[in-house]
Amino acid sequence: MYATHAIVYCSIDAFISLRGKIAPGFAEFCAELREAHIPCVWLSTRSRAQLDDPLRKLGHQEPFIAEGGSGVYMPEDYFHLRGEKSARLGRFLCIPVGQTQPAAAEALESLSQDTGVEAVALRSLSPRELAQNSGLPQREAELARQRDFDELFFFAGARDSDIARFREEAARRKLQLRPRGVLWSLAAGASVPQCVREITKLYDRALHGHAPTTAVAPAEEAADASAACDRQFLAGAGPGEVLLASAGKNSRAKWISLASAEDWEELAGKIAATR
Repeated sequence: MYATHAIVYCSIDAFISLRGKIAPGFAEFCAELREAHIPCVWLSTRSRAQLDDPLRKLGHQEPFIAEGGSGVYMPEDYFHLRGEKSARLGRFLCIPVGQTQPAAAEALESLSQDTGVEAVALRSLSPRELAQNSGLPQREAELARQRDFDELFFFAGARDSDIARFREEAARRKLQLRPRGVLWSLAAGASVPQCVREITKLYDRALHGHAPTTAVAPAEEAADASAACDRQFLAGAGPGEVLLASAGKNSRAKWISLASAEDWEELAGKIAATR
């Protein structure tokens, strides 16, 4: 890791499709930050298995946060200091924030039994059933169900009132239940802001100081991605600036368009100018 004057936390799911299509300009944005020695930490709801191809394709060698704030994954030897709770998962060191499996699988089974709402976990399906119910090609569907922390599932024949009751009980048990397209995710203890704080602490220790942190995210993900960062850029059509309430304080986020390669180039220039 090089000395840096800025750290970027970028929510990538809107910019890299599940089938690997990359938004125009995003790859160049990552390359420009890398050239400027500015780490770009990816934030994703996907698992490390799902992110493996994009990581290799874009040459991403910085940490990333996966499974909706369940853990921080770092290339081995990226930092000379490790997080207090770091453990090896695959080829990465991971700082777990959520509880590792089978905690979420057991929580899903308990919730389903106690509420009487049928929930079908992806890991229980045959390959053919998996592809049918996930809406993904078989290979991508298999990667989607390889999870370290959260459990992906779908409701079987549940009414809106059943799902509402299920959600209320999950919240009462302090579980994180979130929609993921046609599927749902259940996690125990996941928190994007906490993941950001954990990795920022390691950067601060490595740099012997604090480099300003910048969140880049679609507007609908502003609360998660921005809560622990010094400044925010929200992608979408909105006003020039908006007031966000996060981390117990108000901060101003700038709205930007990221529809073209030129937009991404302009954003990289703004971040590189941060001091």
